[in-house]
Amino acid sequence: MTRIETTFAALKQQNKKALIPYVMAGDPSPNSFVGLLHDLVEHGADMIEVGLPFSDPMADGPTVALAGERALAGGTSTLKALTMVKKFRETNDTTPIILMGYLNPIEIIGYDKFMNACQDAGVDGVLVVDLPPAESGDFVQRLAEHEMNKIFLLAPTTLPERRKQVMTYCGGYIYYVSLKGVTGSASLDTEAVGEQVQAIKQETDLPICVGFGIRDGKSAAAIGQYADGVIVGSELVKNFAGLDSDSSDEQIAAAQAKIMAKMDELRQALDSL
Repeated sequence: MTRIETTFAALKQQNKKALIPYVMAGDPSPNSFVGLLHDLVEHGADMIEVGLPFSDPMADGPTVALAGERALAGGTSTLKALTMVKKFRETNDTTPIILMGYLNPIEIIGYDKFMNACQDAGVDGVLVVDLPPAESGDFVQRLAEHEMNKIFLLAPTTLPERRKQVMTYCGGYIYYVSLKGVTGSASLDTEAVGEQVQAIKQETDLPICVGFGIRDGKSAAAIGQYADGVIVGSELVKNFAGLDSDSSDEQIAAAQAKIMAKMDELRQALDSL
């Protein structure tokens, strides 16, 4: 079993929901990022999605896109992001880390080098936003050979045929996109999401985690009634707006304190279910 599978099995036994924060690697500073990961765990993260900065992030809303720009400006590349994950692994061998990014930087590195670097760093899953399930067979096989899960997105607009392909290739959990649009989109229809999640559960035994549009404890709890986990990104990442790798330790610490307060709110809401 991968760390992701082990974690979900333990959560199910405890009747708990997974809290999965998303943060951009190297944002706002490469020097503060490993500490941020540890703080997220201390404040209730069951696993963490780490964004890989990319210059053309088509699925990202402005908040996450700007985080990527800050990370790139600070010198964070895909391989440097993996060195940060490896550093985190020196003192945390249990919390799953899932990379979320785009295919272009991975292809530039090369599949074999990327897979080896991920395994060496202690990565547990990879979500490539722009890799269609129908074209992912080789990628999924290589991940499996390196003991990692391939995570896929499902959306309200996903056609049945693609949905079937996702069920075939996906491992670890399914990331259900609750809204049409990009990350950080606004309105959330929890009832409609609940119906979709319940329908997907009829087709797979994989855990279903919902992201996009979850902003507070109330929305997390509403989604948590149906889903196995919630993913929160823009609501956390927005606190680093205006900062960069030259920001003072005090400025970064103040922003991280706001993130941890939000994490506490989300954790408490999910644990109340």
